[in-house]
Amino acid sequence: MTDRVFPASKPPPTATNGGALPPPPSVNGTSNQKPPQVYIPSNRPAYRPQPYSRHHHHHRSRPSCRRVCCCCCFWSILLLLVLALLASIAATAVYVIYHPRPPLFSVPSLRVGRVNLTTSPDASVSHLSSFFNFTLISVNPNQHLTFSYDRFAVAVKSVKSNEMLANGTVPGFFSGGGNKTSFRSVIATSTSARELDPEEARGLKSDLTRGARVGLVIEMVTKVKMQMGKLKSEGVEIRVTCKVPTVATSKQTKCKSDLSVKVWKWSL
Repeated sequence: MTDRVFPASKPPPTATNGGALPPPPSVNGTSNQKPPQVYIPSNRPAYRPQPYSRHHHHHRSRPSCRRVCCCCCFWSILLLLVLALLASIAATAVYVIYHPRPPLFSVPSLRVGRVNLTTSPDASVSHLSSFFNFTLISVNPNQHLTFSYDRFAVAVKSVKSNEMLANGTVPGFFSGGGNKTSFRSVIATSTSARELDPEEARGLKSDLTRGARVGLVIEMVTKVKMQMGKLKSEGVEIRVTCKVPTVATSKQTKCKSDLSVKVWKWSL
């Protein structure tokens, strides 16, 4: 008895060119393939694009005012420090090359015309009348530095009591490099009798009773302008002090001056 083989009405679908099998058609003519599903977490916020901010973009593209000010201050301070350093180096070089020195003063002679102290009988009022005549010499030891002096105010005082005995003036003058200037017969006086209080009178009377041992101090104050080449200084005060050992006469007395030649304070 033989088996019967019934042929299939339609051959099964096969894959072509190594591809996947096509999906079976739906009954109603539509595809049974489901669309892909996208998983979105429930706790993840939805992305919302930020609106364009012109102010924010402008703030990022340009540096802040504080930063600009800090940079300006830094460079300004650095420039000032560099200029100060260069100025100090130039002043030091000028000082080393020229070695400026203060002027020299001396009093070679002093004559006392009178020193009269009169006191009333009850010692309540005292009057002083004095007259001094001296010679002043000024020497400029510098070759490239000049001095221009204003008028000197002169005061003659007692060494011990520091009482004012007389006053006078010395005319202003110009002292060039290596120059020597002499003033003869410089007068310091109190022409009109000056009234003294009792303490001043007692101190001055004690000094005058010492005779030739009484010491005097001649103080001279003025302003001087200095120049070295194109460098110039403003008018600075100079005080010259001369201590004279005796009242009647004196040998040449060297004086001290408090002038400090500071080149770094000068200007062109």
